Amino acid sequence: MKQQRQMQRKKLGCVVSALLLLSASSMMDGFARGQTTSLLSVEKAFDQVVQSPAGNDLQMEQFLLARIPPLPRLSTAKQWSDDEKQLRQRILRDVVYHGWPQEWVDSAPHFELVGTIETDKGYRIRKLRYQIVPGFLGTALLYEPENIHERMPAVLNLTGHEPAGIAVEYEQKRCINLAKHGIVALNTEWVGFGGLSQAGNAHDYGAQLNLVGSNVVGFFYLAMRRGLDYLATLPEVDPQRIGVTGLSGGGWQTVILSALDERVAVSVEVAGVGSRESNLTRPLDTDEVEEGAPDLIREQDYPELIAMRAPRPTLLIHNAVDSCCFRAPLVKPYIYDNVVSFFDLFGAPGALAWYENFNPGTHNYQLDNREQAYRFFTRHFQLPVAQEETFSDNELRTKEELAIAVPSDNLTIIDLARKLASRIKKEVVPTDAAQRTEWTRSQRQKLKSIVRYEPTSTVNALRVGNGIGLDFQYISYRFDFSNGLSSTGVWFKENAAPRDQPGVIVLNDKGSKFAGRTVSEHIDRGDQVLALDLLFNGTSAPGSNDPADWAMLADGSGSRPLGLEVAQLISVARWLRSTTGISKIQVETDGMRSQVIALIAAAIEPQEFSILVSRNAMRSLAYLLDAPVPIRSAPELFCLDLYKDYDLNSLEVLASPVTITATESTEPVGTWKLKRYTE
Repeated sequence: MKQQRQMQRKKLGCVVSALLLLSASSMMDGFARGQTTSLLSVEKAFDQVVQSPAGNDLQMEQFLLARIPPLPRLSTAKQWSDDEKQLRQRILRDVVYHGWPQEWVDSAPHFELVGTIETDKGYRIRKLRYQIVPGFLGTALLYEPENIHERMPAVLNLTGHEPAGIAVEYEQKRCINLAKHGIVALNTEWVGFGGLSQAGNAHDYGAQLNLVGSNVVGFFYLAMRRGLDYLATLPEVDPQRIGVTGLSGGGWQTVILSALDERVAVSVEVAGVGSRESNLTRPLDTDEVEEGAPDLIREQDYPELIAMRAPRPTLLIHNAVDSCCFRAPLVKPYIYDNVVSFFDLFGAPGALAWYENFNPGTHNYQLDNREQAYRFFTRHFQLPVAQEETFSDNELRTKEELAIAVPSDNLTIIDLARKLASRIKKEVVPTDAAQRTEWTRSQRQKLKSIVRYEPTSTVNALRVGNGIGLDFQYISYRFDFSNGLSSTGVWFKENAAPRDQPGVIVLNDKGSKFAGRTVSEHIDRGDQVLALDLLFNGTSAPGSNDPADWAMLADGSGSRPLGLEVAQLISVARWLRSTTGISKIQVETDGMRSQVIALIAAAIEPQEFSILVSRNAMRSLAYLLDAPVPIRSAPELFCLDLYKDYDLNSLEVLASPVTITATESTEPVGTWKLKRYTE
């Protein structure tokens, strides 16, 4: 035993010696590169926990909860009828159709029959292609009863996040059963899935539509509205008896379309929406760019959208232990209990119905939920009530049998964004001095409006930790702002450097812990350095979900993530200047996100900054379209109207007299984060 311990000590001694040699070698290597400040000791400063991810989550929850509009208090049905009409017009005009060409919005439905599948089961299936917008075709299946004696009701079936699209089993069964009960059933393919699952149709690329000035929700709304337009024109369809239904993303579409288009007589939503309260505690429930579209829930939330249905028949189906989103016990108090009183005003309490699914209780539109829908539709369409589903498993078709080809040059979402970008005509910077002064003033105000810039002050700069390196000291800070949000940073100063040395704020797209080399270089020059993590980045990012989910929730609530971060940077720069006595602040960025944040901060408040240096930068915002970059890799950059009105060169003009230099990024496109769906 004693010999074994001696052998262990001998081995341990060899390991320690090797580590010491390796450490000495690393230090010598650093000195050989001319680096006098130990990079390792700088990077160690970022190991201190300044703010927990859970704390960031809580701050975002509180910030957004405070911005939830209260449900209207009403006394009469007429009052709500008048109010909801105005609300509908305002949502369509200011949000949904924001930036969309009026001729596209007003265009008539254009559907083309491309094939028919005859059955001997009492219905036929027609294959259709239709125009969503010029150059962009969608696809659909029309399940049509064989025997048509009079005008029949119809149901628009909206597909959700299903890789198989309109060929998925439960969509086929539902449409077959509706047709067998004398209801025309139109099933539209959702862009991004099934036959429209081309790479450029990933929903994350919908953010590019915002960037070029067309609200992303408008595209998805036009896609779903076309189906309603088409059904209303069919001679066999009774336009007074049209319904809409869908699961998940299809349920979200159902709520949006049913609220904003009064032609929807009956609506059945399945696991498609929650309220802002439930979405803030479970951001993954609503993490799609169309669901978090700019300003969609700024003045109203999903409960108000459902209330706008009153007194038209509306069934909300949610699942008890939903494996995806919008669990029944978590959303019912907000989206049903709070809304039923609106239907009571009209003397139609039964028109708003609720059903909680326990079999299987997970994310589904299976038998139990389908039978609930059949009963609701047939009852309110004045048909014999369908109590049970007719067995149709042996009638299902394969994806190949139901496939509908689209042209090889059919636009994708990213193509459409590029097409809209090509129509942009930006304002030319005046050459006359007086005109340029006025242009700068007006453009600066416009920029503030686009990024929703609201000045914020640093109410607390809390010292959380500190340490010393070889020849410097550092202090970790949490900056609390007057709007209830915060950011984190680490301040560095060389021991021998005088107080009047330049002050530099360092931003890195990957977070401050990746800024060690840049910080070390500035310490070696005697600069005072603040490595800063702004909201949605690094240690300041909410941690329970992808920061992009929180950014989209903020965007939908009317706060632009970009404006929030710009306000933080300006506030911290003012704090740093007042604390250190430095007259102006330099900013050094690494990556396109921090580049744009710093540039817009300088464009809005140029007097706060002296020099802006950007590494791994973009030459133009067009790079976001050309790469393309999905929203999850740079959530704040896809600010509604930003590229429509500005590019980096015009922002640099507004930032004058700040000295600006930039070197372009060489980061490969394949590193971008893209949400994907799999079978």
